[in-house]
Amino acid sequence: MPETTLSALEARLRMVEDRLEIYNLIAGHPPSADTGADYYTRAIYMEDGAVDFGGGKAASGNEAVAAIGRTAEHQAAIAGGLVHFAGLPHINIDGDRAVVVSYLQILTPHPTAEPVAVPGHGTSRGYRAHRVGANRWELERTALGWKIRRRTVRSLDGSEPARELLRTALKAYEPAH
Repeated sequence: MPETTLSALEARLRMVEDRLEIYNLIAGHPPSADTGADYYTRAIYMEDGAVDFGGGKAASGNEAVAAIGRTAEHQAAIAGGLVHFAGLPHINIDGDRAVVVSYLQILTPHPTAEPVAVPGHGTSRGYRAHRVGANRWELERTALGWKIRRRTVRSLDGSEPARELLRTALKAYEPAH
């Protein structure tokens, strides 16, 4: 096989492997958040990584970000049936950096709803969407794999910051002016 073909195949394989690793990293967030798996959060954030939830709620450093899942409030939400439900992320890889944009729903059991029976699946009062947010994950390749440098979350409440965050997934498709 000619060297250029081998190099092209290796580059394509690396892109596929990078994308799969990033999908798995992002897909691990909901189960880690819903179980308080601080060890996962600590492992996937850069040591100086940060999260910005908006409204002044933020954390810097992988230890501080991981500590969010150990707070009494988060543990109470888990005990109450908290569910993080993620949409398929849009991934843009540029060398050793990547930007991922995704949706995240926060679902909670609906304790006051009428019970509904679904054949073969039991009876439930169902869930309600507590909040839907837009996420922008900025990642970097490290010797240990892809890690989160910064995560920005904005509630999809009709505000411009959330829509602007979502638009970042589409920048490559904008027509040239």
